[in-house]
Amino acid sequence: MTQSTQDQLQTHPAAEMYAREYKDGHLDRREFLVRATALGVSAAAAYSMIGMSPANAAGHRQTPPMGGTLRIQQEVRVGKDPRTYDWSQMGNLGRGITEYLVEYNRDGSFSGILLESWEANEDATQYTLNVRQGIMFNNGDEFTAEDVAANIRGWCDATVEGNSMSTRMGILVDADTQQAIEGAIEVVDSHTVRLNLPSPDITIIPGIADYPAAIQHRDYIGQDPLEHGVGTGAYRLAAHEVGVQAVLEKNPDHEYWGEAYLDRIEFVDLGQDPAAWMAGAESGELDMTYETTGDFVDLFTSIGFEVSEVTTAATVVIRPNQNNPPYDNRMVRQALLKAVDNQVLLDLGMAGRGEMARDYHVSPIHPEWADVPAIEVDKDAAYAMLEEAGQADHVFEVISIDDGYRRDTTDAYASQLRDAGFNVERTVIPGSTFWNDWTNYPLSSTNWNHRELGVMILNLAYRTGVPWNEAAFSNEEFDTLLDQANGIQDADERREVMRRLEEIMQEEGVATIPYWRSLYRHYRPGVINAEMHPKFEINPHYLGIEA
Repeated sequence: MTQSTQDQLQTHPAAEMYAREYKDGHLDRREFLVRATALGVSAAAAYSMIGMSPANAAGHRQTPPMGGTLRIQQEVRVGKDPRTYDWSQMGNLGRGITEYLVEYNRDGSFSGILLESWEANEDATQYTLNVRQGIMFNNGDEFTAEDVAANIRGWCDATVEGNSMSTRMGILVDADTQQAIEGAIEVVDSHTVRLNLPSPDITIIPGIADYPAAIQHRDYIGQDPLEHGVGTGAYRLAAHEVGVQAVLEKNPDHEYWGEAYLDRIEFVDLGQDPAAWMAGAESGELDMTYETTGDFVDLFTSIGFEVSEVTTAATVVIRPNQNNPPYDNRMVRQALLKAVDNQVLLDLGMAGRGEMARDYHVSPIHPEWADVPAIEVDKDAAYAMLEEAGQADHVFEVISIDDGYRRDTTDAYASQLRDAGFNVERTVIPGSTFWNDWTNYPLSSTNWNHRELGVMILNLAYRTGVPWNEAAFSNEEFDTLLDQANGIQDADERREVMRRLEEIMQEEGVATIPYWRSLYRHYRPGVINAEMHPKFEINPHYLGIEA
């Protein structure tokens, strides 16, 4: 799948600049691929620009034999409007039915699925999306530019509760109408859509590659694809029992436009306890894990499963919600940061499998990361700040889900607060109910997935009023600088803006962000294209198994 030719993209100043920065040692390969391919450079052309062969790239897929059944350990969640998906597991199950315009690959590059190609103009204020021809929905309707435009308009609808795509498409949303800006989404012809942005934005392509961006038939936008079953993918839903299992089977009534290898994919829900996953593997109930964590990484390897590891910007966030006193007091929030050693959280929560973070939600793996020092841990000073704020008697209820690394990380957090003299109450909530109110708990932990750009995660999680802003953080300087950073293509210039954004997160005590996770997945020998993805993606169309 190609985005455009190398010759076309070498005329793009930003792509040429990124290639020079890579050759001068200012960008690593992943950073170069993220930036260049987001502008429309094909992965093959991008590798060629830096003198490398894409055949050797991480994420280069094999061609499996046809047929077979694969069993995957993964939570089976309820279906809903894809725009409101808030877990990767939802995207993985739906991905066999509803496909995506663009995908993010393990090596950091973007490539087209339902888009044949795309191009950005020089200042990233206009994107031309070239829709792949010859694709049909499984109800017999042709997939065209009108479907693409209808989906983008739906993504821009900020009146839909929980629609996080409106955050990703924020540059296209009219602040007054909460709908797409008039004239921003232009259908040029039956297979071309043009996006006309009011100002530069480098996050458009990464945004439409994220899991809530599943493409629906224009007549079904806002509905659950697991119920209506209409999509361009090769599979149909044969069974779906929340908390138990879901089954995809190849759809015999649909002539799929690409290749799909497996006859059947079973998602087996074994709950939150990794010990249950291990027992399932040993008893032959599964062929592949969604994710393997903690000590179970070595245990799965010891029974002969193959392991795949990827370095990411995934993390756990322990955040006070500023709508709940005393967390509306900045001194209290700063005291929380100063009382906790993030290395301890990494060691006890992740068995050291990752890299310590510094309480701002931008990782060294992000192209625009700025090297802002960590906050000095001083438990005595933390308690003195608590006293000065008049909150020494407050009982800090620390809430988490009842599972492995998230529970362990939050246990270590609560323990360190106690060591600093804080009054702490620890509450653990079962997974079946924890997520019902995850954005509103006064002080709790959640896990956040990897995003390709630092500005993406800041837009999703910390911009004033967005659906996933679980810290209830609102800062005018932060929002203004984030708008500015979204439009800057030059690495050094954007990094200087990011430096201030990171500093604001520390100064405001927005959240304890302790580490960056290395992610692991295990699978039986003979399973093909099952490697761990930085964003937990599992695409049923790529999987296969040896005969």
